[in-house]
Amino acid sequence: RRFYEKVQALHQDPEASVDNPLLAFSLIKRLHSDWPNVIYSDEATSNTQALHAGFGEMEQELPGTEDLDGAARALMRLQDVYALSVKGLANGLFQRAGHPPLYSPGRRVSLSADDCFHVGKVAYDTGDYYHSIAWLEEAVSLFRLSYGSWNLEDRSSLEDALDHLAFSYFMAGNISHALSLSREFLRYDPSNQRVSRNVAKYEKLLEMGTGARGRWDWQGCHGPPPELSPPHALLGPLSPQPAPERLLHLGCSYETNSSPYLLLQPAKKEVVRIQPYVALYHDFITDDEAETIKGLAGPWLQRSVVASGEKQQKAEYRISKSAWLKDTADPVVRALDQRIAAVTGLDLRPPYAEYLQVVNYGLGGHYEPHFDHATSMKSPLYRMKSGNRIATIMIYLSAVEAGGSTAFIYANFSVPVVKNAALFWWNLRRNGNGDGDTLHAGCPVLAGDKWVANKWIHEHGQEFRRPCSADPQD
Repeated sequence: RRFYEKVQALHQDPEASVDNPLLAFSLIKRLHSDWPNVIYSDEATSNTQALHAGFGEMEQELPGTEDLDGAARALMRLQDVYALSVKGLANGLFQRAGHPPLYSPGRRVSLSADDCFHVGKVAYDTGDYYHSIAWLEEAVSLFRLSYGSWNLEDRSSLEDALDHLAFSYFMAGNISHALSLSREFLRYDPSNQRVSRNVAKYEKLLEMGTGARGRWDWQGCHGPPPELSPPHALLGPLSPQPAPERLLHLGCSYETNSSPYLLLQPAKKEVVRIQPYVALYHDFITDDEAETIKGLAGPWLQRSVVASGEKQQKAEYRISKSAWLKDTADPVVRALDQRIAAVTGLDLRPPYAEYLQVVNYGLGGHYEPHFDHATSMKSPLYRMKSGNRIATIMIYLSAVEAGGSTAFIYANFSVPVVKNAALFWWNLRRNGNGDGDTLHAGCPVLAGDKWVANKWIHEHGQEFRRPCSADPQD
């Protein structure tokens, strides 16, 4: 009844939206671990059989461990990229020190001590002590405030948080603080021999005046510690701002591109940057078309992969789900291909372009800096026998409340998500070489649900549509 009342109060609030990443994390955690704890508790013995049967029927539909751990990593990613404080996040605030909030949800959602412990434990298990210390510190602080009270849904305790935090500090080289936390642990559990041996070890190391890690007693609690991982960084070095004379060429216009398709309804074109050439086409699709494309792709979404040598595989630097749609999937997809061909003037007939890729970036979804074009002749892109990717057009199928911009790293600018707009850029120079200024990233989604549709166009078939320049360096 307690669990039901808590969930009911949360979901009856019209301002509570899962666009809030803290609320999304809490929902995933509640369904993955809190609810099973209630189901299998002693308090449920009177209805054990019925509860177990009902839970078993829906268990496969609930979030799994991979979902929960992925949500925890997403919170750490948002923490890093947007410089958010852990204490602020735990209190439901999306704010960096001394700045206005990046996102103000209609309803503030706070994280519990157990929530913070889980995020810190995910970092701890991968040897990421930079993040584990920050989140476990918050967990310890919150557990101290509520010490003596017991929450049925919690899987962790103050002792668990102190134990993991002490070891994290030890691995980070702060032996004196590891000793202090371990001594605090022993006040609550004085008979724990493993922690007692660690205290003796820390004291000996401090007496020797060394920060060396030496041997420690982790048997029964901690796995072998990997090396420290640096904090995640999204953006690399940035180039200077464009010269003033280049800004003079920026502007907005109605474009027909000499296409009969656009005579009655010209494209609304905004030139965002000259080098690299990037243009944004506003109102490129309608709301109905966007919903149709999302609906077609939804049942086929799978974890996105990236090129790795001659293979493709999942990677932590690309967190999203994607699906591919042929132009025969629906008249909307076919019409979209015709529209892309009209505004770009390029040939999209097979095999000159790839199928439409629909991508969903959920909680903390992102794509770290990368090129769309192949940088190696061994790339799977060349299997199409149509050359490299000459151009990209990316269509924003949804709006987001915060985050999710497309950042061009070396060119030092970003384009925010503009619902129903299409972003176009050339990946290759006219001489066929890759344009290094097109290195770009999909910034993590801070709040909202980001959907995009990508169309990658290859260089074969475009020889007379985008001919070489007289300047071989162009």
